[in-house]
Amino acid sequence: MDEITFKSDTVLSDVHLYTPNQRHLMVRLNGMGQPVFLSQFKLLWNQDCDADSGAEGGDHRSHRADPAEVTSPTGSPPGSGCSSEGADATCQEGVGAQLDEDGDLDVVRRPQAASASEPSGPPRDKVHPMILSQEEDDVLGDEARESSARDVIKIEHTMATPLEDVGKQVWRGALLLADYILFRQDLFQGRTVLELGAGTGLASIIAATVARTVYCTDVGADLLAMCQRNIALNSHLTATGGGVVKVKELDWLKDDLCTDPEVPFSWSEEDVSDLYGHTTVLLAAEVFYDDDLTDAVFKTLSRLAHRLKNACTAVLSVEKRLNFTLRHLDVTCEAYDHFRSCLQRLEKLADGRLRFSVEPVDASFPQHLVYERIQQLELWKVFVEPVTGPVASASTAS
Repeated sequence: MDEITFKSDTVLSDVHLYTPNQRHLMVRLNGMGQPVFLSQFKLLWNQDCDADSGAEGGDHRSHRADPAEVTSPTGSPPGSGCSSEGADATCQEGVGAQLDEDGDLDVVRRPQAASASEPSGPPRDKVHPMILSQEEDDVLGDEARESSARDVIKIEHTMATPLEDVGKQVWRGALLLADYILFRQDLFQGRTVLELGAGTGLASIIAATVARTVYCTDVGADLLAMCQRNIALNSHLTATGGGVVKVKELDWLKDDLCTDPEVPFSWSEEDVSDLYGHTTVLLAAEVFYDDDLTDAVFKTLSRLAHRLKNACTAVLSVEKRLNFTLRHLDVTCEAYDHFRSCLQRLEKLADGRLRFSVEPVDASFPQHLVYERIQQLELWKVFVEPVTGPVASASTAS
């Protein structure tokens, strides 16, 4: 592979969009033949994420992570758009996107490489992926070696995937959810946690630093194998808190969990019993981009809530994405609007057994990972509690 190219029919996460391209670290090809890259995120444990920060609210924006302290494998801050060499003044201004006078994204492109007959101007940097072996972790750079192992989370991921493979990328919503977990450790301490649509497993790994057991679930053997690998890469983090992460398949379009031992990442009887008997927290990040999938997520959430023995809290991370549609000839947020309507329907659901209540989460808590916490990033909580008093109906939500 001489140069990385992104096709027009692929989707690229903002987390990867601004990663400097001087040095991409491709570690392997996955089962689908897609290149897999390694990124590292530095955790700032010294922020207000201790037990005394358990209360929500308050303005903590002054505690946000310094972008200079969190690096990509190139040694430059994610989001800076700068390589570690030859960074100009514009790159040094910060991690925010540059906008033109109309408010549109102003993309500064490097000059094209000149031909031999036209040697004017500097050549455009080529991206030559470097294949790393397990023994070559020191290639990640001096900063990674200088950092304590407890300060770094390593995530393998793909880049610029088709829509059906977006779970293999790291998204801002997962980073926001990870920040919330670090802020509200009291909510996760010693608990059993289930993540729906875990993707690369980043939020599950962070949850396992305080939780007792985390069920990291998604669908697809290739994606789940990536989750398993990321969990192994970060066992130093989960071992500190004593948490266990179990990677399992959970298909939102199926009513029951797969318990066939011949199927990879299936559920054992012990795991199913533990899931239903002890889970009190559910997580989901950036899984609300398609209406059909959003419906499936909420159906799964309701079905699981009715099978859990304990009251539970679901924490949902979503990004309100603005898109121009030909149908409306205007900028709309259709996926987000559908998500909100599903929240409203869930809150109105009445079957006599459970009560669902919904509330937004103030996103002013400290930031421990570097990403652009834009206003469109939101967290929502769904509280699920049994209905007290006479049972009005014995029906169960589908």
